[in-house]
Amino acid sequence: MRSTAQKTSKTENIVLITLDGLRWQELFKGADSLFVDDTGMIKSMGSLLGDFWHEDPKLRRKMLFPFVWNTVATQGQIYGNRAHGNMVNNQNKMWFSYPGYNEVLSGFADDERINSNSKINNPNVTFLEYLNQKPEYKGKVMAFGSWDVFPYIVNKERSGIPVNAGFDKAEGADLTDVEKTLNRLQSEIRGPWGGVRLDPFTHHFAMEAMRKYKPRVTYIAYGETDDWAHDNEYDQYLWSARQTDAYIREIWEYIQSDPQYKDKTTMIITTDHGRGTNKSSWKSHGSSIPDAGEIWMMAIGPDTPATGEMKTQGQWQSAMIARTIFQLLGMDYPDAKAAPAIKEMVR
Repeated sequence: MRSTAQKTSKTENIVLITLDGLRWQELFKGADSLFVDDTGMIKSMGSLLGDFWHEDPKLRRKMLFPFVWNTVATQGQIYGNRAHGNMVNNQNKMWFSYPGYNEVLSGFADDERINSNSKINNPNVTFLEYLNQKPEYKGKVMAFGSWDVFPYIVNKERSGIPVNAGFDKAEGADLTDVEKTLNRLQSEIRGPWGGVRLDPFTHHFAMEAMRKYKPRVTYIAYGETDDWAHDNEYDQYLWSARQTDAYIREIWEYIQSDPQYKDKTTMIITTDHGRGTNKSSWKSHGSSIPDAGEIWMMAIGPDTPATGEMKTQGQWQSAMIARTIFQLLGMDYPDAKAAPAIKEMVR
């Protein structure tokens, strides 16, 4: 284990963000020409064109993800544009959520034990848990998710990491006015799904906790993009994707405004799985859907070279993120099974 005296990286804090089931196609090409005005997939014809349509895919993607393409693409790195042979894939062969999140958080696929979305405590130790075991990070690791399975994925019971997910509310004696309001609204606003809350709750619980507790490691898992896609509501999927881009911008602007975080924080963003590519298969993912293991990832921070959209040919995996995070923090990853670090992501 390298000592902190040898640490050469500037990163002291990590913010990991996931967008559930967001396709690389939208990230790199913007709204899908076949879907964007299909009356079976949107509420009213023409309703998306003003906000999301342009003939040029590079302008389309900026309309959908302004923060990603104006800021991350100029100050950080974005992986997964298969048009350039820059490929990111799941290491797992399941291509759905729990296996995908386990892979991102623990650094390796576990298709034998993690093969459903059931609420079972993760037998694998995540990078969050490894960090929470270290004196300098103990009690400074927090997780927030829209899906109610996250307490099991992070293994809240064993790891001791606070996880606010599903329909959890903010807890404690010193709730802020914002937290009290969020708690109340979450009881009053009925989202369309059973086990997944709407992302504004996840986002604002996380933002308020960052302001209040200043965690050194924060994991935020947005869920709406996947659920709207399963419902075949392409308009809602695009609106959610753009709203999440705005949330990520808000997080980054907060990071840049706070002395603990400014110039000492790396933000990594990825997804748990891909989806199908045609009008029927896009609603789904899993091993029976071709290409649903195709994903993407990005990073921005003081140790990540500003090379923007990565055009080098090669193969990356979301399993590489865990070891990369430890390298950014100047530490060796304790699990030999974890995939290698992304060397291009760390100066």
